[in-house]
Amino acid sequence: MIDLDQFVADCVAANQESEAQAAVNEVLARLVSTPGAVLAALGDPKSAGLNVLHSSPTLTIFAATWTPQMNLMPHNHLMWANIGIYTGREDNIYWKQTSDGIRAFGADALFEKDTSMMPVDVVHSVTNPLLRFTGGIHIYGGDFFGTKRSMWNPETLEEEPSDGDIIRGIFQRENERLGL
Repeated sequence: MIDLDQFVADCVAANQESEAQAAVNEVLARLVSTPGAVLAALGDPKSAGLNVLHSSPTLTIFAATWTPQMNLMPHNHLMWANIGIYTGREDNIYWKQTSDGIRAFGADALFEKDTSMMPVDVVHSVTNPLLRFTGGIHIYGGDFFGTKRSMWNPETLEEEPSDGDIIRGIFQRENERLGL
């Protein structure tokens, strides 16, 4: 069994290190290396959601669950992010901001037990390509829900405002789409 309170405490302590993102990622990698234990602690994902484990001005931790074939348009965080997958898969397309807008330039597929460290200036879109739920632990080096950020319209790639409430709404609409 894992102790989620201890995991959060370990992340908070690691966030005080000089290389905070890397130190926090080590804690995250240890956690997702035992995906069965994470599932036992959090339960099998049954809907899209953001289960907040910790939220402060310097660190946000939540378990994100993605419905089958869920997509999230390009968006930024304006803070570093670490993602660890404990069930399913998360595909990321990375985007570069140019004078003409954003352009795709790379991709990465995260599988169970994988982690990813994303820099402060990352713009990415996310897809769960599977016909089953995906669950991941997302850790941000700041106040994810209180920070005004941007997302890009998936059809026009025009920049639009985003924040925690907008992201929560996207997850809720996904549940409604599936009748959950």
